[in-house]
Amino acid sequence: MIATPIAGQDAMAAVKCRVLCGIANRELAETICREVEPGKWSGEISIAETLMELVDHLAQARPKVIVLDDDLVSGAPLLEFLRQLNQTAPIVLIASFERQNEAAKLVAEGKVEFVARQGDYASLAASLVLRHLRAAEASQSRTGSPWSAMSENVAEIFRHDINNPLTGILGNAELVLSHSAKLQPADIQRLQTVVELAVRLRETIRRLSDAWETESRALKSA
Repeated sequence: MIATPIAGQDAMAAVKCRVLCGIANRELAETICREVEPGKWSGEISIAETLMELVDHLAQARPKVIVLDDDLVSGAPLLEFLRQLNQTAPIVLIASFERQNEAAKLVAEGKVEFVARQGDYASLAASLVLRHLRAAEASQSRTGSPWSAMSENVAEIFRHDINNPLTGILGNAELVLSHSAKLQPADIQRLQTVVELAVRLRETIRRLSDAWETESRALKSA
């Protein structure tokens, strides 16, 4: 059972919270939970289905990473809200392409991971959460070796310097395709090719990133 402590419940359960999901859609939240911590939800992941619950959770514990669906803060200034949350933990933001520009500054600074609400976005969000958790664990046990520093730099490049611009390319191509009635058939075909190649590239980046982290952990153990 997923731990969802709110104000007035056992504070000890909240202290163990590693991931806080601010997601109104319970089904989506549980899908992400299953991919992040299969079989280990209790005390590890908390779900806040309202903005008030999210605030209550943060008052009790400091999570390692926050997953936020922009539906939870619809109507509120997203950038300012993200700035406040970011003082607590890194953020994985799930939002529509239309709101990407609102978070662009924090995304460019590497403080927010942007996940567009399309395709298998729940799995992408879960993989980003796992990377943040691994980074937090690595920082606690860091030995200060050059290999550790290099591993973190490569992971940072995968997460921000490659993945986030790629998300922007994919999002803008999808937005242009949404107005296909105004485009020539040849232009539509080219844009569809851009989208297909971007999706393939994103999957390749994910596989390379996972392989790099696996090899890095193996070498550290050795």
